[in-house]
Order: sequence, then C-alpha cells, then structure tokens
Amino acid sequence: MEYDVITVGHGLAGLVAAAELAEAGKKVLLLDQEPASNFGGQAWWSFGGLFLVDSPEQRRMGIKDSHDLAWQDWLGTAGFDRMNDEDEWGYQWAKAYVDFAAGEKREWLRSLGVRFFPVVGWAERGGSLADGHGNSVPRFHIVWGTGPGIVRPFAEKVRQGIHEGLVHYLPRHRVTEFITENGTVTGVRGEKLAADDRPRGEKTTREVERLFEARAGAVLMTSGGIGGNHELVRKNWPERLGTPPERMLSGVPAYVDGQLLGEAERAGGRLVNRDRMWHYTEGIQNYDPVWPNHGIRILPGPSPLWFDAEGQRFGAPNFPGFDTLSTLQAIGKSGYDYSWFVLTKKMIEKEFALSGSEQNPDLTGKSIRMILSRVLPGAPEPVEKFMKRGEDFVVARTLPELVDGMNDLVGEERIFLEEMERQIRARDREIDNKFAKDLQVMAIRSARASMGDKLVRVAPPHRILDPAAGPLIAVRLNIVSRKTLGGLQTNLSGQVLGADGKPVPGLYAAGEAAGFGGGGVHGYRSLEGTFLGGCLFSGRQAGRALGQG
Repeated sequence: MEYDVITVGHGLAGLVAAAELAEAGKKVLLLDQEPASNFGGQAWWSFGGLFLVDSPEQRRMGIKDSHDLAWQDWLGTAGFDRMNDEDEWGYQWAKAYVDFAAGEKREWLRSLGVRFFPVVGWAERGGSLADGHGNSVPRFHIVWGTGPGIVRPFAEKVRQGIHEGLVHYLPRHRVTEFITENGTVTGVRGEKLAADDRPRGEKTTREVERLFEARAGAVLMTSGGIGGNHELVRKNWPERLGTPPERMLSGVPAYVDGQLLGEAERAGGRLVNRDRMWHYTEGIQNYDPVWPNHGIRILPGPSPLWFDAEGQRFGAPNFPGFDTLSTLQAIGKSGYDYSWFVLTKKMIEKEFALSGSEQNPDLTGKSIRMILSRVLPGAPEPVEKFMKRGEDFVVARTLPELVDGMNDLVGEERIFLEEMERQIRARDREIDNKFAKDLQVMAIRSARASMGDKLVRVAPPHRILDPAAGPLIAVRLNIVSRKTLGGLQTNLSGQVLGADGKPVPGLYAAGEAAGFGGGGVHGYRSLEGTFLGGCLFSGRQAGRALGQG
C-alpha cells in the first residue's frame, strides 16, 4: 500500500497529525477540497487564544491558578449529563486535556517556537457560583502572531515532510465517500476540483474535473464542523436555545460545511451531541467581507450595557464576556435574532477588540510599536474603521439621537427613549460608590482588580450619560455561527467508535469533526482558548497513535 495514513483536511488538527506521522516516518496522503492558499484552515483566521493553566504569564500577573481550579471550572462549564453514553469519552478527553493544559502544553509549543503575549485575557467569566460556568481566573493566552503564529510551526513540519517525500499533499481533492471493505475503512473516494487561485477564505468553485480514489492503512478525518452550513446549523439547533435565528452571520468560511460527517456515519461511525454548538452573540457584518455573509465577533470588555431588540436590559449572567450560551439563549427567546450594546466612546477605546488575525495587525505582525499604540487615546484602528464603515454602528451626541438611529437602522420603532433612559440612569446612579447592587457594576470593579484588565481591557467605571465620556455608541449585535461542539465519538487514540462502542477499524478523527476529542470535550459550553487547543491535542493524540502502528 502506497500510504500508511490518509488525512482528510489541511486545517490545524490535520497539520499537527501529519507532522507527527511524518516525524514517525509514516507515509501520509494529505487531502483538502480547498486550494493550497487555505493551508491551515480556520486556525489561520483565529485570534490565536490558548487555554493554559498556572503558566509563567499568569504568575507574573499575580494570577493564582491550579489544575484543581481549572478542572472545577471545566466541569462546571461542560455540564456533562450523558455519562455512560454520549459524554463517556468527552469526559475522558476533558480530563486528559486539562492535564495537558496544566502540564506539557506550553513547553511543547515553546519548543516549536511559539511565544505568548504577556497579558493574559479573561474570557467567559461565568457570572454564577464558584462551581458553575466560567473561568475563575484569566487563562486566555494570545499567541504572538495570532492564528498564523500557531499554524506556522506545523505547516513548516508538513512542508518538510513533503520535501522528504513522506507527505503527499493534494489540494482541491474533495472526499465524498469512505471506502469500506469487510467492515474496515481502507480509503476514500472523491472529486478532483478545478484549480482556483482565489485568495485564502474566499468561496471557491465546485466544478469537478474528474473522480479519484486512494487507499491506505487508515483514514484520519480532520475536516471540521458545520458552522458554514446554516441549514445544518438550524437543523441541529436545540430547543433550549430558543428559536433558530432567521438571520445569522458566518464566522467561518463556506467550506466548513459538515458534509463529510454524514459520510463517516455511513461508514459506521457514531455522531454524538449534535445539539451542542457554540455560536457568538456579538457579531457585526464585515464591511469588507472575505467569505459569504462574513461576520466578525466583537471581543468586549465588561462595561457595555446589553439590551434586547426592544430595549430591555439583560440581567446576570448575560453581561459582555460572561456567558456566551446563556446570552444566546436569552436572545433566542426574545423573539428576535439580534441585540444591542450601548456604550460610550471612553468604553469602546479600551474595551473593544475584534476577533481574528486580520483584525489584529499588531499582534499578527508581531509589532511592538503598534501594540503600544493601544494605550493611546482613541479606539484601535480596526474598531475605528468599523465605527465609520460598519452598518451595525450608531454614533450620537445625545440619547434621543442614539435611540432614533437605532430605530432607523432596523426600520421600525422598537426602542422607546423614556424606557431606555430610565434603565441607563438607574445604572449610572450605581457608579457613585465603590460598592453597588448592580451585578454588572460589581463585575466591572472586580475585573479592574486583575492587572491585565486594568491595564488594557476595562475602562474606569463612569456614567454612560456623562457628556465627557461621549459620544454615545450603539452596536447592533448579530448571531455569528462558529463551532460544532459535538462530533464523531472517539477514544483517546482518536479511533472513531461505532454504535456498539467499539472502534471502527481504520477510521480516526480529530479536531472539530471529533468535537475536539471524544465527540464533545467541551460538553455544553467552552471556556475559550480551547478550540485551537483541542485541535492541537486531538491531532497530536491521533497522529502519535497512528505513528506507532
């Protein structure tokens, strides 16, 4: 047989696995439906955040973290409730992943040349009890170089494998079927697509030139999730999250279509936790889109007030950056598919960042000079561009003008000035003391006790209607599709399991296609920084297991 392993997907999990296999001296066929310009997949577009536990970066900032605290947070967040069934292996992957994040993960990456921005971010802060959802401490470590920086070392290893003749890379080869013989997956069939030199991320042609077939000792599926296929997202949308949004932006390119998941099922694999998904609630339409319906996520600090489409303020834990799925549920049950931030210029200057490598040229380009400009007056340049050109922003000197602009934007009078003013003034009265009963105001003060938040992330508490903090800004927030939390159930070697709980011979999966491990390492919710990390860990696990075969 010409190949030891066929890896389907040239995203981060596929590259990590292929690198491990080449290092073990195995011959790998690496296939992907997209052109070589998309090498690295979705990870290239990411902000490059990684979940690490008790790191030197945390300790330098005075953050006291531990394996036990991280595991407590993971369990409180995941909410595993399908033990002995769909969650059986996700739970085991979660234990292994927290061990990895608290152990060798950082040094392994450093040995590959990966470095981290010194300020640790605090994502998914929770807002519940100590054993509930969320990170108790900041754990979001940004890779110096963002998404391209985490892709680079593995892409280089794979290219070295290509040079040495161990990796045969075929872009524009779309797998449509797994070949099964006597219950064993022995290869793949698919379509050789026409060449397409469009830039990274743009939708490419599906014109078929010819069919192809390839065989190997095993097939590793790393083809991603369903976030670019809104029809499939809505089909799997759980009732607990309310009505599926009529309008939804895409946080991933169109090729993230989930089509191969069904083929893996037909080959005998078990797809679990279909109803678990991770979509963001702070999406804005990209004024300069790369892929169809391209949405950008705002990474907010904790100060903006969050209102539903009719101008009613959300309560705890639905504050910016606290509990993504709780807020998604609240929006879904509001009867609308959008919501609003209302904030001041003083807040947006310090608290708004945009997710993605292309929206953070300073971190992506490793520019100290540009990084230092973040502490200067004014919003970061990418945010300023969206304020001026983005269709979802309203900027006004007074609250009446702001409310009129919000209603004009949606074409209907849904927000009423008197009620909006009442709620904002009630919040503003809570600013006069260093203590308060408003949980969001309390959370802002707590955040500023964290050095990183105080330095670069959280504006000093102030009245929203203080003219000196203006102008006022409203941002219409759309749902933006992103991650699939369920997937093919796998054991800790990445072997895909069947309905009987036994491995499907010859079939492996890693990355988002496997729910980042076990068919759902996150359970119901993510602690953030765990998607890239899940691709790294599951790709490494599968690659090393196959490399020993």
